[in-house]
Amino acid sequence: MTTITLPQRARAQLGAHDVHIARGGRPVLQGVDLAVTPGSRIGVVGDNGRGKSTLVDVLAGHLEPDRGEVRCLGSLGVAEQEMAVTEGRTVGDLIDIELVHVREVLRLLDETAQALADDRPGAADAYAEALDAAELLHAWDADRRVDTALEALGAVTDRSRLLAEMSVGQRYRVRLAGILGAEHDFLLLDEPTNHLDASGLEYLTERLQQTRSGVVLVSHDRALLTDVATSILDLDPSVDGRPRLYGGGYAGYRKGRVAEYERWVAEYARQQAEHARLAVDLEAAQDRLVTGWRPDKGTGKHQRATRAPALVQSVHRRQDALDEHAVTTPPPPLRFSMPALGAELDGIAPDVPLIRAEDVTVSGRLTTPVSLSLGARARLAVTGPNGAGKSSFLAVLAGELTPTSGDLDIAELVRVGRLAQESPAPSAARVREVYERHVGALESAGIVPGEELVALEHLGLFTEHDLGQRVRDLSMGQQRRLDLAMVLATRPHVLLLDEPTNHLSITLVDELTDALGVTDAVVVLATHDRQLRRDIAEWPHLALT
Repeated sequence: MTTITLPQRARAQLGAHDVHIARGGRPVLQGVDLAVTPGSRIGVVGDNGRGKSTLVDVLAGHLEPDRGEVRCLGSLGVAEQEMAVTEGRTVGDLIDIELVHVREVLRLLDETAQALADDRPGAADAYAEALDAAELLHAWDADRRVDTALEALGAVTDRSRLLAEMSVGQRYRVRLAGILGAEHDFLLLDEPTNHLDASGLEYLTERLQQTRSGVVLVSHDRALLTDVATSILDLDPSVDGRPRLYGGGYAGYRKGRVAEYERWVAEYARQQAEHARLAVDLEAAQDRLVTGWRPDKGTGKHQRATRAPALVQSVHRRQDALDEHAVTTPPPPLRFSMPALGAELDGIAPDVPLIRAEDVTVSGRLTTPVSLSLGARARLAVTGPNGAGKSSFLAVLAGELTPTSGDLDIAELVRVGRLAQESPAPSAARVREVYERHVGALESAGIVPGEELVALEHLGLFTEHDLGQRVRDLSMGQQRRLDLAMVLATRPHVLLLDEPTNHLSITLVDELTDALGVTDAVVVLATHDRQLRRDIAEWPHLALT
């Protein structure tokens, strides 16, 4: 009879010990230690490119670490950021994949029930085992749980619908509903809020707070981490290069991270002072040798020959010992710098709208007519549930999508930049090449004068190493940084942002939020990020239904 792996409930264990992974000779994960138990909820944070998604792949068994080990006893539900679509696969197929254990147990229950009816040897024991497994999984209720999750997440409920006909967000919500309905021992969730609206976020938060599963949650969503995480694993650099696990939830992490960095800086300063003192000692000893230093009268011949070099050797030994145990330099963190945007245009009066839409609709995507008029330095938050047409409306304002009805008027010489919700397909070109090609095209077309072009290094979005990376080798968060850089390169007078916090690190989200508050550009923003919505609560709002 078929052997199946069942959830282990209270016995379930998931752990990583001293996990190391390097790519291109550079460490991605270094010395990760993690123990996940049923009911624990661990948030994973870190700057873009620090290995958050890689850690999910390692814990899921999709990637073998270069060093260290991962142990898992129990079932896993994995929601990664990217999702391949097989030709002909439907919503129902995707749900069946997540409920494979349930389907197999129910099939075995039917088989053993028939064997019991036929009075076959050993049928009673086999039937009892299958029944226990079905009850452990609450197998008869699994599809109802999935249907409830599909509705709550705003996902497609038609199980015959082809996945290829659906958007990235729609497919992700279906998979997330299947994972939540399966009730695995462990949930590995990589940016699960990226495609959820307000009601979906509330449902996910409630489910994660109540789940019996152990949760590893990679997220930039500060509100979700605050509401859900019981501890935080920080993958950003530390004094010894290893990740830090902070208790006390998200608040404990923020407090602990500041204290950790302050200790690091203080220790580095202490060691730098000690290095300087030793260097002075060493130089003084060498000067004494050069100027003919001699020991006191009466010193033996052997001592006279060896004492001076011994002094230098002693200082050298102290220097070597200190170097061997030296603290690494606290790395200067990337700091985002918004370029000057929205400079006043010659010939446009301050009270003249830079962009105006009147009764705009897009067939099948934005059905309710929308009108607005935005003057210099205006702010607008566009809200509404998934499917209300927020992305389509922003694409119309950018002049990238022709409305089915209504009028759009963009003042002459006004530059409009739109950050789309999803990144384009990554190329094999390197980051610096892609950006320089982009700004070169802007200058050649006369869109941005040469003196206004923005150097990528000045934005504070990439390290020098990152600039030489191929775009296809970047993390999704790093690709998102490049998308933002390409939009800012146009020096837009009107900045349209569609879910700008998707995939970005918490630190960059905070810096971007601050920059949006002071830029001279018109800013139109669509987001489901609850903390960002709190931060821009005073902005005018346009609700789409």
